[in-house]
Amino acid sequence: MTEAVTRTFHPLDPLAEHEFRQAVAILRRDQGVDGRWRFASIALEEPSKLQVATFDDTGGVPDRRAVIVCFNRDANRTYKALVSLSDDTVASWTYMPGVQANATVDEWHEAGELLRTHPAVVAALQRRGVTDIDNVLMDVWTYGDIMIPEAYRGRRLAWSDTWVKSSGGANPYAHHLKGFHCVIDLNTMELLEIEEGESLELPEVMAEYLPRHIPTRLLESSTRTPLQPLQITQPNGPSFTITGNRLQWQNWSLRVGFNYREGMTLHTVTYNDHGRIRPIAHRMSFAEMVVPYRDHCDDHYRRTAFDIGEWGLGFMTTSLELGCDCLGEIRYLDAVLHDSKGEPYTIKNAICIHEEDNAVLWKHVDPDTGAEVRRMRRLTVSFHATVANYEYLTYWRFYQDGNIECEVRATGLMVTTHLHGDEEYPHGTLVDQRTYAPHHQHFLTARLDFDIDGTDNTVYVSETEAIPTGPDNPYGLSVRQKNIPLRTEDEGKQDYCWETQRAWRVVNENVTNGLGAHPSYKLVPGAAIPSLFDPDSPILRRAEVISHTVWVTPNHPDERWPAGEFVNQSGPGLGLPEWTSANRSIENTDVVVWYTFGINHVTRPEDWPIMPADVVSFWLKPVGFFDRNPAVDVDPPPPAQCHRDSSSDL
Repeated sequence: MTEAVTRTFHPLDPLAEHEFRQAVAILRRDQGVDGRWRFASIALEEPSKLQVATFDDTGGVPDRRAVIVCFNRDANRTYKALVSLSDDTVASWTYMPGVQANATVDEWHEAGELLRTHPAVVAALQRRGVTDIDNVLMDVWTYGDIMIPEAYRGRRLAWSDTWVKSSGGANPYAHHLKGFHCVIDLNTMELLEIEEGESLELPEVMAEYLPRHIPTRLLESSTRTPLQPLQITQPNGPSFTITGNRLQWQNWSLRVGFNYREGMTLHTVTYNDHGRIRPIAHRMSFAEMVVPYRDHCDDHYRRTAFDIGEWGLGFMTTSLELGCDCLGEIRYLDAVLHDSKGEPYTIKNAICIHEEDNAVLWKHVDPDTGAEVRRMRRLTVSFHATVANYEYLTYWRFYQDGNIECEVRATGLMVTTHLHGDEEYPHGTLVDQRTYAPHHQHFLTARLDFDIDGTDNTVYVSETEAIPTGPDNPYGLSVRQKNIPLRTEDEGKQDYCWETQRAWRVVNENVTNGLGAHPSYKLVPGAAIPSLFDPDSPILRRAEVISHTVWVTPNHPDERWPAGEFVNQSGPGLGLPEWTSANRSIENTDVVVWYTFGINHVTRPEDWPIMPADVVSFWLKPVGFFDRNPAVDVDPPPPAQCHRDSSSDL
């Protein structure tokens, strides 16, 4: 069952359709932005913490503003504008020399259509034995600075992969045309170059995942028995409430946002601790995603995607369907975005909100009083993004004991390349006949703006240390916990250590709990993979954010993007390395923790033709935030749902 959500206004609410139209109209009117321009991004300029607090306390409405990045295709010039929707004026209009705005979905489609209809490309494909253009996919990728061909520097560029599917509706990533790539100017939609590669007979592969295309012999030989229905119902509706974009459940309260770049964002996360509203985080989101393919061959050396900075997870977000993507008593939020003409459109059911049972929360069996058990319920807020061949499914989960979990599932279709009969494939795995999938990595960077019981916090690195065996520890049993404060940004560059079970605590040293300790939340790392890059690698210098598991910086409104604001065709040293070069103080101040985690994808035959979800996560756990288990007051299951096996009476 689904239900519409009632809308009310809050300064953190994403832009509405009429606000997108107003922002575009202001620039067309006041800056002469005509039809030859593209709107790369339009998003809310989020109000400051003080403005949000003032609104919550008094209802004082801050100026409603939109940040716009647009570019003149004819002049190849990028501009950044700040538009006041409240005053209907342009607050600022700034030329951004030497940068390229994020690529747009319209450019992806237009470039693909250009290539599929260009006579030179059609002729080159025919020389490779491909004559059915309807079954050709031209997959367009952006460039990093170090990969830009010298002859085309200064242009807005893209390069393409070429794929051939067997028939209409079949897997579009079935057959990679090895060595066949094009270079395109996205402003002029001009074909600049064709790399034809060498002819290679396409092998017979089973690349299909849709039932109607899977060979009958495989379906008929299946030994699976049908599953019986699994119904998840809440006859009285869900236990959470949504008012506008504000979500409340149990003791949790938060606001759900959305923008073109990060997709779903979470704001003003608080916990009601016996009537005391306690802040935990002001804002949580994914700020960058870096996907380097670890294969230097001609087909893959350019393939390092910055999917958030170069394209935008919001633009890639897909509608969710009941019973498939979400199961249970569901409530949805729509998302409003825009095309490159500035026209708004709505992604229906972009965000899914529901409760889940998650086994036992706590339990003890006493010989005198019997079993006392509580079921664990969690609130899940999720969105899904399709980034070309891959899907990224993001789930933020809130638990009754104060825990927060962030989970990401990667699924979809792997990139593959065909081989000559005797060709080696040391940087990938054979997944089908003369077909290998290159190894690659998926790095996600979460931006966590903590406010643990207030704005001023200090981050501690927390490690478990074994005490040497000796007179004071004769059996070698004792361990102790070391908690070392991080005082500067240089100290805030941290790497995971399995041997000490390193974690990071965000502590408010200005208040104490009932036990005399300072309240904190601990970042418990999961899927903290190393970059596996040589320090001198030009790829790493452009993606320096992945060189550390954790970075800590003082909060600054202009420091949102860890690999730089303009990532498309960007060079090295942008974002976090640039900001932290000042080595600012991060002690007892408004801090942001940047956490990088992901998947070291050593490809498998089992990932082909479609990849089962690979699941990674990290946790935020209260440590001294509460004086005792905050879930001790959770109600027991109703008697009708919790009873002993009646067969024992027979």
